[in-house]
Amino acid sequence: MYGVCGCCGALRPRYKRLVDNIFPEDPEDGLVKTNMEKLTFYALSAPEKLDRIGAYLSERLIRDVGRHRYGYVCIAMEALDQLLMACHCQSINLFVESFLKMVAKLLESEKPNLQILGTNSFVKFANIEEDTPSYHRSYDFFVSRFSEMCHSSHEDLEIKTKIRMSGIKGLQGVVRKTVNDELQANIWDPQHMDKIVPSLLFNLQHVEEAESRSPSPLQAPEKEKENPAELAERCLRELLGRAAFGNIKNAIKPVLIHLDNHSLWEPKVFAIRCFKIIMYSIQQLLSHLDANSRSAATVRAGIVEVLSEAAVIAATGSVGPTVLEMFNTLLRQLRLSIDYALTGSYDGAISLGTKIIKEHEERMFQEAVIKTIGSFASTLPTYQRSEVILFIMSKVPLPSLHHPVETGRTGENRNRLTQIMLLKSLLQVSTGFQCNNMMSALPSNFLDRLLSTALMEDAEIRLFVLEILISFIDRHGNRHKFSTISTLSDISILKLKVDKCSRQDTIFMKKHSQQLYRHIYLSCKEETNIQKHYEALYGLLALISIELANEEVVVDLIRLVLAVQDVAQVNEENLPVYNRCALYALGAAYLNLISQLTTVPAFCQHIHEVIETRKKEAPYMLPEDVFVERPRLSQNLDGVVIEFLFRQSKISEVLGGSGYNSDRLCLPYVPQLTDEDRLSKRKSIGETISLQVEVESRNSPEKEERVPAEEITYETLKKAIVDSVAVEEQERERRRQVVEKFQKAPFEEIAAHCGARASLLQSKLNQIFEITIRPPPSPSGTITAAYGQPQNHSIPVYEMKFPDLCVY
Repeated sequence: MYGVCGCCGALRPRYKRLVDNIFPEDPEDGLVKTNMEKLTFYALSAPEKLDRIGAYLSERLIRDVGRHRYGYVCIAMEALDQLLMACHCQSINLFVESFLKMVAKLLESEKPNLQILGTNSFVKFANIEEDTPSYHRSYDFFVSRFSEMCHSSHEDLEIKTKIRMSGIKGLQGVVRKTVNDELQANIWDPQHMDKIVPSLLFNLQHVEEAESRSPSPLQAPEKEKENPAELAERCLRELLGRAAFGNIKNAIKPVLIHLDNHSLWEPKVFAIRCFKIIMYSIQQLLSHLDANSRSAATVRAGIVEVLSEAAVIAATGSVGPTVLEMFNTLLRQLRLSIDYALTGSYDGAISLGTKIIKEHEERMFQEAVIKTIGSFASTLPTYQRSEVILFIMSKVPLPSLHHPVETGRTGENRNRLTQIMLLKSLLQVSTGFQCNNMMSALPSNFLDRLLSTALMEDAEIRLFVLEILISFIDRHGNRHKFSTISTLSDISILKLKVDKCSRQDTIFMKKHSQQLYRHIYLSCKEETNIQKHYEALYGLLALISIELANEEVVVDLIRLVLAVQDVAQVNEENLPVYNRCALYALGAAYLNLISQLTTVPAFCQHIHEVIETRKKEAPYMLPEDVFVERPRLSQNLDGVVIEFLFRQSKISEVLGGSGYNSDRLCLPYVPQLTDEDRLSKRKSIGETISLQVEVESRNSPEKEERVPAEEITYETLKKAIVDSVAVEEQERERRRQVVEKFQKAPFEEIAAHCGARASLLQSKLNQIFEITIRPPPSPSGTITAAYGQPQNHSIPVYEMKFPDLCVY
């Protein structure tokens, strides 16, 4: 029966007749549109027939492909596309199965045109939003086939480009079709991502040199926009943009494997391009950096520099522990690199099979890590940047009780290199740091550790500390204006940005000013200082005067600089000639600046007079002759006359007349020594066990007579401590007795006791008044009392007789 129906067209099912009618006799005439409209209407009217229509169309297409009747193949695909666009009924799933079967047949063909035709149909299908979910559909074949097309190596360049672009479009269609369907989440599985991502990177990597020099996409013609590289980049961006938090790892891992397998970390151009596309890939790249801890330094440097370029994009989405995790990874790699450079191998012991490490390559890697730390920190908000600063500072090894450092030659080298690298990193993070509240920018736990490093013997470490402090304090961009030390006659040409000291800054200086002054003073006394140190000290003093100064701070800074002048004059530290001249010049430059900032004419005049005197007779005490390439120094600094010095008595007199605290100005500055001096490695501080403390009142630097110093020995300190403890115990016991008495004694006894004390106090006051108060002398003279003692009589003022000269 069925065979007879197949032979007689009139007896065939209607849907088959409608399908047959859309095919013309000559395939070049194309699809019969009127009959296609009838087929579409029939499919919409009888949706239960849609699956049969699809199966029959699939049967015809497979037969035409086998007979190489490609014209009819194109007509069948066009018909399928129109039916897909028109029909969205519940039974469309069976029709889609037939459609995908036909697309798969075309993709399996060796004809490029059929592959492209099948891909275009699949892309159209991918853009259709289906009303009903699919429970059994699979795209595994399409992922594999489209990935294979992305790697096409056809002889014809134009055909190869078309096939690759079709493969990329097909992968893009698979992603679009699956990511929005909860039942197709398996597209993010590693077996699919390992095919999709490398295929996109392959086309992104193989860019013709001419295309790299092509104009921007906005200026290029439409034809030039369509190339595999740009299409692959758009597809990769879309893929990563659709990835959820749990899926991003599977998308990033193939990228890292591709870069490893093809040695694309060096040069790093392509890797940077990839990770600029991958906006949320920081964590994966950090993990990959840890996995390559023993790779060559150039490879690790490439990974870190890629991280640096991508950090600007990715940091905007990084919050909380993610930030510290990134810095922790970078700092760990920095410490490993230091160990590699010191030991010369990755495992700490050189053997026959060990790869020898080049120190300059490790240094290059360390610089790359420091640069990356700065790049990432520059994008963070202020509060996160503060956390990062504290985190880095906590990693710096310091000679303290809570952070012991390694001993031995190798340990000292490792400690020193670690300190330098971490301080470099800290300097990168602090550059450009803007915080209106210095209490938040420099909290106590951070400032204490930072200033502890200022007591190190290493000159390079001390310089880093000064530069870090300058970075934090400079909030108005005045730092570069003090890069050179000079005695300008008019500082208005510097165009300084000066703001009034805020209440928060005042509180900060009340709490930490003496600590800052002390470290500045001790830094000035270092023998290993060079010109950069004095320039940094000058910049720090100047910025404190501009950013954090009130009247009390100005007075203390002047005292500090005058104390530094005393260091150069007395030379108890046996400083070299250059250091003494540098201290004189530093004092001249700063006092010249602060005198013009305070705008006290008499103060400015005194500073100007001393500077002019030095210019004529002692130019070696001015910055213009000291801080140059070839300093002009004097070998005899012991006979410095008073006219060359800034006198504390004179400054106190002129500033006291302008409302400044003259009593405080008269006191010489003496730094307080703390426990960290004993814990540091500075020789001059390490010898403070038998410190000679001068107890004197030096009102001016020109005073030559000095009070003998009181020697403080171990026994003296021990006795003082024991006595103070005994006194405290006695005072505590007396207070306890008083409190107990007032708690337990009756009210009458307490009242009598207080009354007796009040009477005693009043009697004592009466005696004092009788002794101190004397009657005024009588203008009429004195008279003799009964006991022969002369007694003054008090005469009222209105009865006194004044001489004529006193009358106005």
